[in-house]
Amino acid sequence: MLENFNALADGLPPWLVLLLIAGLVFAEAALFFGFVFPGETAIVVGGVLASQDKLSLPVLLVVAVVAAVAGDSVGYEIGRKFGPRLLETRAMSKHRAKVAKAQDLIRRRGAFAVFIGRFTALLRALMPALVGSSRLPYPKFLLFNFIGGVTWVLTFTLGGYFAGEAFDHAAKLAGRGLAIGLAVAAVVAIVVWSVRKHRREAHEEAEVEAEESEHTLEQTHP
Repeated sequence: MLENFNALADGLPPWLVLLLIAGLVFAEAALFFGFVFPGETAIVVGGVLASQDKLSLPVLLVVAVVAAVAGDSVGYEIGRKFGPRLLETRAMSKHRAKVAKAQDLIRRRGAFAVFIGRFTALLRALMPALVGSSRLPYPKFLLFNFIGGVTWVLTFTLGGYFAGEAFDHAAKLAGRGLAIGLAVAAVVAIVVWSVRKHRREAHEEAEVEAEESEHTLEQTHP
C-alpha cells in the first residue's frame, strides 16, 4: 500500500500532489463532492506521504486547513444565495435522511452544528450550504468552521502520518511481508466498515422516504 503511495508521489511533483489534495478537500462542500469522495481520504494519504518525506507536513497542514475553510465558506455562500431552493436540487433530494438530520442538528445546536458536522462525511458536504440557507451570520459560521477545519485536518493528517511511520517501524521489526499483510487487513476492515455504513445510511434514507410517502397518502386520503 505504501509502495503505491510512494509511486504516486515519485511520479508527481510535491506542489501538484498538494494541489490535488487541496482540490479534493475544497470541492467536498463547495461542489458537494463529499457525496462521492470523502475529503479525509485525501488528507490521510497526504499524511502517509509526509511520513515518507514526500511532502512537507507543516505545508500540508496549512494547505489542507485553508482548503477546508475556503470550501465550506463557498458552500455557505451557495446556501445563502439559493436558500430553500437548495433543497430541491438533485444532490439534496437524494439524501433526504441526511438533510433532515443536518437541519435538526442546526436547530438544536446552532453554529456548533458546523463543528459537529465536520466529522461526518455526508454532513460535512451538506452542513455549510444548509447553515447558509438558515441565515446564520457568517462570522459565527466562520469561527466554528475554522475550529472544526483545524481539528479535522490535524486529526486525519496526523493519523495518516503516524500510520505511515508505524508501517515502516513494523516492517523493520517483523519484516516487510508481515507489515504488508497487516496493511491489507486494515484496508479490508475499512472497506467492510464503509460498506456497512453505506447500507445503514441507505436504510435510514429509505425509512424517511417511506414516512414521507405515508404522510402524503394520509393528506391525500384523510
